[in-house]
Amino acid sequence: MISAQFLLTAFVVCAAPGTGVVYTLAMGLGRGRRAALAAALGCTFGIVPALLAAMLGLAAVLHASALLFNIVKLAGVAYLLWMAWGALQQTGALAVRADRGTGSLTRVAWRGTVINVLNPKLSIFFLALLPPFLSGNPASATFEMAALGAVFMAITFGLFALYGLFAGALRDRVLGSERAVAWLNRAFAAVFAALAGRLALERA
Repeated sequence: MISAQFLLTAFVVCAAPGTGVVYTLAMGLGRGRRAALAAALGCTFGIVPALLAAMLGLAAVLHASALLFNIVKLAGVAYLLWMAWGALQQTGALAVRADRGTGSLTRVAWRGTVINVLNPKLSIFFLALLPPFLSGNPASATFEMAALGAVFMAITFGLFALYGLFAGALRDRVLGSERAVAWLNRAFAAVFAALAGRLALERA
């Protein structure tokens, strides 16, 4: 049975502003509600590899191997910086422009997935988060972790979708001001650069 404590913990973790939240907000403001939902879905599916790693014990291997951890981490840092640069130049995935349509929803979702896949801390986070909420029965541990992970993913998608739909509702107002658009692009670039910096400082 899923405890209220786990639901509250998952809600707080998912609601906290992070890379996925910022990306979803950017898609909502820059491309509209459908893109925001695609971003939320992509970020949610990006959790699956980390969850599987925790279930299979691969997260412990990642934690123990500094080289492997740093390879994944640096790939994530490079990806975040690339997206930040694109926002600053108003040409990348995060760029907010008045003349920009929804674009490829598949590509929007894929970028959201990659953002979470390239975060090595996510699998280690699951390795630390899920065990305290298990019953202690080894025979059902895998099933219980899968169930908790599924609930975590559902909460993630629900909250991210709300963030994205809210941003999409503000899109027309924001795009009506060139100054606001310019500042938004700078803000998204700065936030992603800061998130890249924070990831770069992470240790296994």
